[in-house]
Amino acid sequence: MFAVIKAGGKQYRVAPEDIIRIDRVNGQPGEIVEFGEVLVLGGDTPQIGAPMIAGATVAGEVLQHTRGDKVIAFKKRRRKNSRRKRGYRHEFSVIRITEILTDGAKPSKEAKPRPKREPKPEPTPEPTPEAAVEAGAADAKPAKAKTRAKKPATKKSAKAATKGKKK
Repeated sequence: MFAVIKAGGKQYRVAPEDIIRIDRVNGQPGEIVEFGEVLVLGGDTPQIGAPMIAGATVAGEVLQHTRGDKVIAFKKRRRKNSRRKRGYRHEFSVIRITEILTDGAKPSKEAKPRPKREPKPEPTPEPTPEAAVEAGAADAKPAKAKTRAKKPATKKSAKAATKGKKK
């Protein structure tokens, strides 16, 4: 099931366990916030609001408050010795959507603990025939890795090579 909500003048398509970054909302990290402006409910029986769906809410947990990248507004009037530089960082809230509720249901007051994911076991590489040979020859003398590179041809040697040839 998914929903389209309106928050901060923008619309977001959300589903449970989605993490979204919206304009800053009131609430401390760990608190549950409600979004009452639900425009669309999707799933088995989609509903479209006119303009909102009555009794539908979306609940989310505030994860953190953060700020965006700095936006610099630089204005200069040439030949007037006039310039102005202003910086601005927009404030955002990072929210994890916990529930999509219909028919006037109220969200739970506390966020449910998320199940811990088990780390994937690292695959053990199968021994290749080359690795088995190398393992058996561990005490043998290692092969030389360095080889000399050939010198590049100079102009004199190139002329000498072509001097004897006729066309």
